[in-house]
Amino acid sequence: MSDETLPEHRSGFACFVGRPNVGKSTLTNALVGSKVAITSDKPQTTRTAIRGIVHRPDAQLILVDTPGLHRPRTLLGERLNDLVRTTWAEVDVVAVCFPCDEKIGPGDRYLVTELAKVRRKPKIAVATKTDLAGPERITEHLLAIAELGRETGTEWAEIVPVSATSGEQVGLLADLLVGMLPEGPQLYPDGELTDAPEEQVAAELIREAALDGVRDELPHSIAVVVEEMGLREGRPEDKPLLDIHANLYVERSSQKGIVIGHKGARLREVGTVARKQIEAILGTPVYLDLHVKIAKDWQRDPRQLRKLGF
Repeated sequence: MSDETLPEHRSGFACFVGRPNVGKSTLTNALVGSKVAITSDKPQTTRTAIRGIVHRPDAQLILVDTPGLHRPRTLLGERLNDLVRTTWAEVDVVAVCFPCDEKIGPGDRYLVTELAKVRRKPKIAVATKTDLAGPERITEHLLAIAELGRETGTEWAEIVPVSATSGEQVGLLADLLVGMLPEGPQLYPDGELTDAPEEQVAAELIREAALDGVRDELPHSIAVVVEEMGLREGRPEDKPLLDIHANLYVERSSQKGIVIGHKGARLREVGTVARKQIEAILGTPVYLDLHVKIAKDWQRDPRQLRKLGF
């Protein structure tokens, strides 16, 4: 056997953190090269720690996309913040997202101050959405991120500007994250893009479709639970059909009307969009059955939160 050592292989976990709606999910999808996290222009879209898997010859990078850290107004908000803190304590490297089209604000300061308490862990600052800002604005933004690090006692291992939409510097960010992972074997099989259960993927895609175009007060109130999911019996092997029965929960009857729409038109549209997305990700034709139910004030009720999986 030759003395030549095999090239080292790295594997580990990185998480994206940031205020709500700073581009964490879009960046996760760009790095994985496929949709694994739902995206929306509504804040607080992400409610679970979604894991996306980046496969490379030299490494396996597992990305954990977390909910936005915020000052909570409900029990759901408190639980989402707890999830963020638990996640960044467990990963190998933390990447903080600061969108270039917004100035550094109190929310960013609060988050970085909290993160500064996590010692001995590399932290990368990511200036996201560079496609929405000019060179001068990006330079100002990078200086402001560096200053925020100094003010809070946070040492940035790197500060990197990226655009998940145009793909600019996404490869560089992947290289930087991989470089901070420990040496180790592959943790997931080739070709696996997420470790989220298929029911969770389906529920998230239904919620993404339901969020599209709804009024600002409604997104927080929508939760989706897949009650039943399985291949339909008696179908030929070459013509499978996946049956999915799911409930969309809202907090008030007025919201139920908005989600269903005039004569059910809105709910049908949600079903069509969600079904196509689920089929694209799971690779199987889908029959999707959706119902809208009321779970009064579920964001504040511990019993209802448990039932809805929080």
